[in-house]
Amino acid sequence: MTVREDVRGAASTGHPWFGSHQLRPAAPAETIREMLRHELRDTGWPYQRLLPAAPIAVPRASYAQLFRVAAALVGLLRRTALETAPTTEGRLAAYRMPQSEHQLFVRDAFVEERYPDSVVRPDVVIGPQGPQFLEFNVSGALGGVVETHCRLEVWRRLHADAEGRTPFTSPDPFAVRAEMYRSLSAELAAAPRIAIVGSARVYGVQSRYFQLEADYLNNHGLTARFFEPEELPQAWDCPPHLRYPVGLRNFTIPDWLDAGLDTSYVQDALDNGCLLVGTQTSTFMHSKLTMGLLSEGRPWMSAAERSLVDQYVPWTRILSDRRTTRAGREVELLPFVLANRDLLVLKAGLGESGKQVVIGGEVDQATWESAVTEAADGTSVVQDFVAPRTCRVALVADGADEPHDAEVAPVIGPLLFGGRPAGLFCRYYGDGSAGIVSARGRESSSDNCMVAV
Repeated sequence: MTVREDVRGAASTGHPWFGSHQLRPAAPAETIREMLRHELRDTGWPYQRLLPAAPIAVPRASYAQLFRVAAALVGLLRRTALETAPTTEGRLAAYRMPQSEHQLFVRDAFVEERYPDSVVRPDVVIGPQGPQFLEFNVSGALGGVVETHCRLEVWRRLHADAEGRTPFTSPDPFAVRAEMYRSLSAELAAAPRIAIVGSARVYGVQSRYFQLEADYLNNHGLTARFFEPEELPQAWDCPPHLRYPVGLRNFTIPDWLDAGLDTSYVQDALDNGCLLVGTQTSTFMHSKLTMGLLSEGRPWMSAAERSLVDQYVPWTRILSDRRTTRAGREVELLPFVLANRDLLVLKAGLGESGKQVVIGGEVDQATWESAVTEAADGTSVVQDFVAPRTCRVALVADGADEPHDAEVAPVIGPLLFGGRPAGLFCRYYGDGSAGIVSARGRESSSDNCMVAV
């Protein structure tokens, strides 16, 4: 069984949340590289010059804390989004959603509002005061699910003893999602036949990315199939016992429009009894405007809920020319934002992979003022910048004979499926830099999963 090394005193881990133990590499560098790349082959995942050499170990208490807080915040986020207006039409107007998002809603409003948060991944950094939830990705098309499953497959094979025991614990995302499908099917009194809806024609994705999950489900007591959009009529226009009444929306509308794909096939499937989660109401929860509303406080929140948000969500405000509160006092929002560039981050309400984000401390004053002025129409937010703390990890670089240790500032993504913990995805720059961290961002981009010890 793999040795857990106590790293106290060997290097600064940046924050007690990360704990004091590190799992050492369990195989030669070349073996680790080959196994990791083999698992994620033909999925579209970008080539990484730096790869993890072992899973990132954190204390069980830290691991559990993230999921406990995440589940509570998702509940508050859902209520905040739904209360902006009593109907879908009202919410589309309140959020000023682009016309492209005015589609793919389920006809039954109760069902539509029941399942928007089936698949969630917040983005969390460990700041000076502990975990800070920077945003919530609420969509069936989350990154990190396949990646975490594949990383765990390698780590379990490398770190298990003769009886198959590992020195860490972690749920498998595919296993948890399978249970979500079973529960959803039972709740709907539907056959557990699962449609995985996506497209290998979207940039950066190949068919194996979707097929991996379908194969897992088929091997674990469910019936599943990956559908390209044009194939979706086969999910419902067929004899009843061959239909797929439940499924996953593993795509985003912007990605499909960019690829020239027709979303009407999805609407037809929804209209004919195929429920794909998360439902389109997820777009309101996904919007950073909802975080702004939640951070500012809602009249229905209890004192405990207010305290939870204050502790774990950075100060976030919808940007417009108005007054708001900051540290217990009223301020004029626009003048405050313009004068405090180094403290803040500007984010568009909708955006992916760090796009439409301006970190004040990384631009000059003129650029900041221009960006703020352009965004001050109520469709963007400003948020306190959280300086991330680091942890020590083992990495393997291309061509290296041995792994090496590095201090990195991870962005952590707790996966929640049907409210259940489903693994901790994390991404970072192997050179230790921070900022907008994307798996496709830089030469030193890398990712891993966190496990509990």
